[in-house]
Amino acid sequence: MKRLSNDVLTQRPTLPEKIVQFGEGNFLRGFIDWMIHQMNKQGLFNGSIVAIQPTPHGRILPKLARQDYLYTTVLRGIQENQVIDQAEVVTSISRGINPYSDWQEVLSLAQNKDIQFIFSNTTEAGLAYKEEKYEPETAPPSFPGKLALFLYERFQSAQGDPNSGFYIFPCELVENNGDLLKEIVLKVSQDFGFPEAFRSWIESANHFYNTLVDRIVTGFPKTNGEVEAFYNTFHYEDELLTIGEPYHLFVIDGPITMEELLPFQQVGLNIQWTSVKPFRELKVRILNGLHTMMYAIGLLKGKETVLEVMEDNALRAMIDHCLQQEIFPVLETSDEEKAVFAESVIQRFLNPFNHHQLSDIGLNGLSKFRVRVLPTLLDYIEKYHQVPEILSYSFAASLLYYRVHYYEGDTAYGQWKGKTYPLKENNETLKFLEQAWQNYDDTSEKMEAVVNTILENQTLWEKNLNKVPTLKKKVIHFLSKLLADSSS
Repeated sequence: MKRLSNDVLTQRPTLPEKIVQFGEGNFLRGFIDWMIHQMNKQGLFNGSIVAIQPTPHGRILPKLARQDYLYTTVLRGIQENQVIDQAEVVTSISRGINPYSDWQEVLSLAQNKDIQFIFSNTTEAGLAYKEEKYEPETAPPSFPGKLALFLYERFQSAQGDPNSGFYIFPCELVENNGDLLKEIVLKVSQDFGFPEAFRSWIESANHFYNTLVDRIVTGFPKTNGEVEAFYNTFHYEDELLTIGEPYHLFVIDGPITMEELLPFQQVGLNIQWTSVKPFRELKVRILNGLHTMMYAIGLLKGKETVLEVMEDNALRAMIDHCLQQEIFPVLETSDEEKAVFAESVIQRFLNPFNHHQLSDIGLNGLSKFRVRVLPTLLDYIEKYHQVPEILSYSFAASLLYYRVHYYEGDTAYGQWKGKTYPLKENNETLKFLEQAWQNYDDTSEKMEAVVNTILENQTLWEKNLNKVPTLKKKVIHFLSKLLADSSS
């Protein structure tokens, strides 16, 4: 059977490169890249994307290259009581660049005046400040570092032209992500010793937008049978088959006049040019909060997907309790808004087509917990002066899931009930967790020492959680219970 390529898609358009995208994972391919494709199909944008590999060990770009930067998006689910099952080949990516081997090629893009837009999704862990050395010939490890050098290259090539800046849309699920990214880039530019005129140009010539994204993208099918069924339907093989739900929402805190440049709404996409805050509160606390709350609990209970968790009576009762009794009470939106949105989320979790892997949700799981769950947990404690049961149980489960047992090369591994699994978090966090757990010996004293060490890490949680009344005691209780259950 043929592999997806230009030979399969004989009428692929050739469009100028207008977008640089930091990241090439499932979500961006099933969300932003799919949206650009929809606009291109109707002749309203007429531009392509250059995808930049975000990490040194990325595996996506070689697959994209083998397929001439084509891939298939499949949208499956229930929408307005109708079954949706649609597939199409997405053509919006023109090429990809590995910045760790071809950094100068990335910088040359900054000199291209057709490039106007920058999108990114490097996860919550990627949108963080890290002190780095300026090495002009080498890509910085961090996304903000790469962006700072990219902007500096444009600044120099355009000789500071005030009309030469970019429209920048970070899609990381971090509050005020555009403001935060700009703040970090400005700090990095100081670290690199760049002139004050450059920072003034960043402020005046570039537009950093706060955004909120929403679509469940599960990516490549997990079973050989499902893969073969798709291939037989398509009559070609696709290593980057990207499966997601029909529902999508993109909120951008920018003027509606941006539709002249990015006509999302004109092609019927669910784009809101408005304040992110009211959408974010519901989406992050309920949809992302429940996802992050359940991933470690589900995995430790032997489940693999969100749907399996939802179909387990005991776990479903836990989720319903967490939603109604722990999340709802601390949200400031109206009861009706909460109820309507929560019902839509539950229906999306129950999508029979949606094999959303808990292990995928668990990527950078502790960073996600800090952003998506911890604020709700702390708000609940502040309001009711007691620790919420399910959210603290979830916290304990996440800490246990991310217990580092050993390293193989650069990869950390966890273990649970005889099963070994890779742990994906930033390296500093994993090294810290390995050290925190290394002297644990099943005694209550060592358990308290482990939890005390982890909770006091202000770099990890942005505050010393040992100062939160009774939280440590509750986490120790649930960790001890989980460990006892594992040996019974």
